Amino acid sequence: MLKITGYSDEISVRPGGTVRFYVNCEHPSYKAELVRIVQGDINPAGPGLIEPVIESPINRVYAGRPQGIEMGSFIWVADDSMPHALTSFSLQAMIWPTTPMKGGQGLITKLDASTRSGFALIIDEQGAAALRIGDGERVVTVSAGKAMLAREWYFVAASFDGATGRVRIYQEPRHPYPTIDDRAVIDTVIGVRLKPNDAPLMIAGWHESASTLRRIRAGGLYNGKIDAPRLARRVLERAEMEALIALPVPLTLARDVVAAWDFAADITATIARDVSGNRLDGVCVNLPLRGVTGWNWTGDEMCWRHAPSHYGAIHFHDDDLYDACWDVDFTLTVPDDLKSGVYAAKLSAGEDVEYIPFVVRPKGGAEQKIAWLFPSASYMAYGNEHFATNVWLIEPLIGRATELFPHAVFLNEHREYGHSLYDYHADGTGVATSSRLRPLLNMRPRVQSVNGGAGSQIWQFNADTHILHWLERLNYDYDVITDEDLHQEGLDALRPYDVLLTGTHPEYLSKSMYDAIEAFTQTGGRLMYLGGNGFYWRIAYHQTLPGVIEVRRPEGGSRAWEPLNGEAYMGFTGEYGGLWRRQARTGPNVITGVGFASHGLELSSPYRRQPDSFNPRASWIFDGLGKDEVIGDFGFIGGGAAGLEIDRVDRYYGSPPHTLTLASSENHSDTYVLVVEDIFFNYPGTTGPENAAIRADLAFFETLNGGAVFSTGSIAWAGSMIWNECDNNVSRITRNVLDRFLDRRPFVAE
Repeated sequence: MLKITGYSDEISVRPGGTVRFYVNCEHPSYKAELVRIVQGDINPAGPGLIEPVIESPINRVYAGRPQGIEMGSFIWVADDSMPHALTSFSLQAMIWPTTPMKGGQGLITKLDASTRSGFALIIDEQGAAALRIGDGERVVTVSAGKAMLAREWYFVAASFDGATGRVRIYQEPRHPYPTIDDRAVIDTVIGVRLKPNDAPLMIAGWHESASTLRRIRAGGLYNGKIDAPRLARRVLERAEMEALIALPVPLTLARDVVAAWDFAADITATIARDVSGNRLDGVCVNLPLRGVTGWNWTGDEMCWRHAPSHYGAIHFHDDDLYDACWDVDFTLTVPDDLKSGVYAAKLSAGEDVEYIPFVVRPKGGAEQKIAWLFPSASYMAYGNEHFATNVWLIEPLIGRATELFPHAVFLNEHREYGHSLYDYHADGTGVATSSRLRPLLNMRPRVQSVNGGAGSQIWQFNADTHILHWLERLNYDYDVITDEDLHQEGLDALRPYDVLLTGTHPEYLSKSMYDAIEAFTQTGGRLMYLGGNGFYWRIAYHQTLPGVIEVRRPEGGSRAWEPLNGEAYMGFTGEYGGLWRRQARTGPNVITGVGFASHGLELSSPYRRQPDSFNPRASWIFDGLGKDEVIGDFGFIGGGAAGLEIDRVDRYYGSPPHTLTLASSENHSDTYVLVVEDIFFNYPGTTGPENAAIRADLAFFETLNGGAVFSTGSIAWAGSMIWNECDNNVSRITRNVLDRFLDRRPFVAE
């Protein structure tokens, strides 16, 4: 099952550019083909899989090979003469362990297990602070002997006198619980001399095998926060250790300190700064979480930018993942004549099939009047989600028994492929970052999802191929741009186009993306929002690393987890996280006219025309429909055009006052519940049949400079657009809007 997986280094490329593909294959060989993705839904009632093969030099057979993934975050410091030459030393840190009973976990280490040499301050199998010393023949461990509590701050330290073999260990809780016996001071002598090694010094793990910075195999991965790690070249007394917790390093200790890492410095970077003057900076591997509260956080400041010294911790997880670090298997140079669209390297070996999708942009600026926004950030947010196997309440949410699709079973068995932003780390904290530099097994044609609604049971990428098929079927020429393009280029990415189409669920947007779309609509652009629960969560892209996003979910929203107190500001940028609805001047209703109202991952409903649909400002949208009052009582997503996640017009939350509500959905089932941000106090009567606020609204309004916005407010809309070979009233409405939006005559609200 899924014996072939892969990913690429680029999500968006122009003709003449290159894309590198990385493949893990358990078969002796596999075939690769370049295909254009037009329709990925395999529902036999629909148009079927449409993926024309493109002639390309990559279309051939390749040798298969396995490629593994090393999960877990830590800090890597290259071997240096100063720690290398130590015979006596002191190690110390403030720690907040989240899984102390997990077993051996490195805190500050320069240990080489293969040569049994070096030293390490660790948490041992008892959950206690311990020191390990290797003399080249054996490794001796001295333990504090008392288990630490999870999610409490401790001062831990150890010293070793190379001349006498004397070891001291300190384990001091900072919690106020008098009945918990976890304080320890150990003072003993061991008959071992320290043997130096060439291993890197590491924080939050230890070195396991020879490696390079790109491909490191670490053991003893730690779960929890570390703050103020220090290394000295001699045995420090306890009072000296206390003085060394704070920075700057006291002048009386400056000559004795080998390294003093300040995690409050350069929080947005991947460098762990050594401020001792010895330049033993470390590299953060697999993006541990930064911008988190430290041992001295008081709650007086909630933003790390305002009090960085209170945010001197890094939160490490043994299942963090940024880059799978696979070797390249083949490379595509995109032909100059390849038109813009969604493509994939299709890999096949026996019955196993894998796709590695990417977007080709137009060669030199816009070539068409229509741009479709490929919602890569939202695909990353849901990348490798574990809804079918992790979420105990999935069946009440979807209103049916869970179906375990092949990719879900594989991801349950192969956790090394990483998490979505809806998952939890092994230590119980929410996953705040997601990367595309790994196989995203649900960002593929053919894939079905447990939360995809009755019928085709598709979500995100595959559901969006309904829009691509509709555009192709009705002979519209279009370009494709990605969220990353929009984030990096802002309004310039949209300026050449007359019309911007969204996907079915563009949920995650950075500020740059958000501002660009809003500016587009206010400068004469026309926006067709063809989805539901869009423009919802604010995200940040990393400022230097490609292909990774961060989210924090404070205050409210339909969310899988919430951040710890004081950790609402993103470590990548320092921006406040959470719902766009709660941010500054605007929210989704302001840009699209509608905002998230309800979710019910079961059956979809039709819309019914409202009086505004006969307003001369918008009556043209219904040309050719005759007396049809019911819109979309059919479709591949739940059997209707309004479903899964739906949005409504609401002036209170910013829908422009001249917004026309053209049609509204009705008769949603009990699985449709009001979004939590609308519930200020729990009360009966919040589900579909009983609450008028649970509805999808078809909305239209004009914007400044002759622009306009049309919104469907439903994830399921696109699944109805292609019903009956695109000959239906949902398709007709969408076509009427797109044709008028392509007409450059300005819209004027009268």
